[in-house]
This record gives sequence, structure tokens and C-alpha cells, in this order.
Amino acid sequence: MSGAGTSRGRYFVMAYFVIALAVAALDQAAKAMIAQRIPLHDSVAVIPGFFSLSHVLNRGAAFSLFANASSQHVSTALTALSLAVMAVIAILLVRGPATMNRTGVALSLILGGALGNVIDRVRLGSVVDFLAFDLGRYHWPDFNLADSAIVCGSLLLMLDAVVEQVRKR
Repeated sequence: MSGAGTSRGRYFVMAYFVIALAVAALDQAAKAMIAQRIPLHDSVAVIPGFFSLSHVLNRGAAFSLFANASSQHVSTALTALSLAVMAVIAILLVRGPATMNRTGVALSLILGGALGNVIDRVRLGSVVDFLAFDLGRYHWPDFNLADSAIVCGSLLLMLDAVVEQVRKR
């Protein structure tokens, strides 16, 4: 039976979508605060030499991949890919088991993060990034809460895979 087949199943599906919407809302609120308080291409040191709040626009994907591509189609392609992934995740959540589980939460985090970044791409043609970390002379590419949710969700999925392999043994 699909996850949405019972009233209890519908409750969990709804909870997963609430998690995703909360992630996207928090991401958008944080980006709005950053855009309001920090000029574009500027930053404010929080922990000097280690962590800053920045305000940059990323036309590319994670870790600024494709950010310097000259084609305007990059943003369109990334948006289309994100929408396709979001659709697959939504289907998996609706058809999944009628229980709250780590996989569902992981997919919700990924869905919410993807939604937060898609909103930016549609509105701005770029994604607002604002978390900047440095370690010595190394600068980690700036990122945002949506990216963090996607990474956390992905790590939870990997944890699930490991746990499942251990159970099989």
C-alpha cells in the first residue's frame, strides 16, 4: 500500500512536505535578511579568518560549478534539472511507507533545499549564497541554508544505505 493510502500515511506525507516547505521558507528568509543587510559582493566577518556572512550570487550549481559558463542556458538547465529531481522526490514521498523514517526526512530536506534554490533561480537567475568559510588561505565556496539542507539530506541517505548494508549482514 502506498504511503498516502491511509489517513496515517497522509499525515506522514503531509509532515514530509511541511519539513520541505519549512526548509525553503527558512532559506528564503535568511537570504532576504542577507540581501537587505549586506551589500552584494561584500562580507561581514563573524569569526575573523574562519567564518563570514557574505552576499554573493551564484549562477552555477553546488560549489559554484558552471558559475563562469557564458551561456544563459545554464540557469535554465539547472532549474529544469532541479524541478525534475523535486518531482521524483515528491513521488517517492507520496508512494513511500506510511511511517516517519530517516529516508523520508532526508528526502524532505533535499526537496526543501532544491525548492529554496529554484525560487532564487526563477526570481534572480542566480542563487544567493551567504555562508563563507576560510581555513588559512583556502576559501570554501560560499553556500546557503538550502545547500546545507541538501547536503544533510544526502548524508542521511548515505547513512541509510550503510545501516541497510549492516542489517543485511
